[in-house]
Amino acid sequence: MLRLSFLAIIIIIAWIEVLPYLIPKKLKKNYSDEQLREIALSRGMYPIPKDYNLFLKLLDSKENPITKEKVTLGKKLFFDKIFSSDKTVSCASCHLLSKNPHNKNQFLQNVSHPQGKTDCMVCHIKDESGSDRLATAVGVGGRTAPNHLNTPTILNSALAKYRMWDGSIKTSKDAIAPMIHDKYKMNLTSAELIKRLKNNTFYKQRFEKIFKNGVIFENVEKVLDAYQKTLLTRSAYDRFLEGDNQALSEEAKRGFRNFIQLGCKGCHTGITVGGQTIQKFPVRNYNYIIDVTGIFSTEYIGRDVAAFNFNFKQYHRYPFENKGGYLGKDDIQLFRVPILRNVTKTSPYFHNGVVFDLREAIRIMGKYQLSMELTETQIDELVAFLKSLEGDIVEYKELK
Repeated sequence: MLRLSFLAIIIIIAWIEVLPYLIPKKLKKNYSDEQLREIALSRGMYPIPKDYNLFLKLLDSKENPITKEKVTLGKKLFFDKIFSSDKTVSCASCHLLSKNPHNKNQFLQNVSHPQGKTDCMVCHIKDESGSDRLATAVGVGGRTAPNHLNTPTILNSALAKYRMWDGSIKTSKDAIAPMIHDKYKMNLTSAELIKRLKNNTFYKQRFEKIFKNGVIFENVEKVLDAYQKTLLTRSAYDRFLEGDNQALSEEAKRGFRNFIQLGCKGCHTGITVGGQTIQKFPVRNYNYIIDVTGIFSTEYIGRDVAAFNFNFKQYHRYPFENKGGYLGKDDIQLFRVPILRNVTKTSPYFHNGVVFDLREAIRIMGKYQLSMELTETQIDELVAFLKSLEGDIVEYKELK
């Protein structure tokens, strides 16, 4: 009797998982350019402002007004290794805005990875991405991040509602102190940093000129925050949202339609096309059910699943190698939804950077988040759309 009940549970679970594939798909509507724009804007998917006044309206604050002087000082500090305990790491080491990768050996290791051969990084290794393009972040003394976590892009992140992979930090200013203090990143105390800055005549004078109370840690946070807010990118996608129908290719428009109709926009939304919510990943966990359709992944099932152990907190699996063992917010695989702007330049993908190929990342998201096997054509079109999100940092002349 017990064996029969157990089998019934298995069948019910399998049926629930298979059901989305058996329900007839609705006919896809061929949206016009104007309809695509209307849907995007209704989801808060606004263009990055090219006008300085609109930029200020979007990001300026009474607590920390954006000024040219703050941005200039923040930019200089962003690239200065004075922030790390051994003076080997700057903010820009992990959030790459220069053309020279700080860890060439790790880059070569990534490129030599079997998936790396098909990754855009091979040809675009020097692209400015706002990330380090490493599978796992590297800090002072060559220390790698716990749980093999990689570095999300800093580009456009000031517009996101959540930061860090678990969404634990809400503002760009609040993210600064943890980065400096973390022993795996910069490993520097606030007191030591302030001591260094006060002993530097240039920095001491600049801080005293901008702030009445001179060099204090809060003011360091303010100037770095002001600079981070200027790291916004505009692309063909923004021009399309502003009314330029020629900005996107027809393939990219079909990809945009797929993005909307398949449900991608449900999580990757807002002006940043992501970073606005915390979501479960994966939604579908095919590693726990019997393969009755021939489409379930078995690559990472392992002995735990063969034993049919349902301790979900301990045995949760991803549709790729669970390198680092990270389980997200509250250890239940809740993640801050990644920003998709410039996503073509920020591989490797997912929290532990084990997926190097953008097409494979899209396939995984389709299957495990949307419960569908995307066709090669759909993936081609989605890649074309994501390429339209490739942008350059906006140069506001008022801040030069």
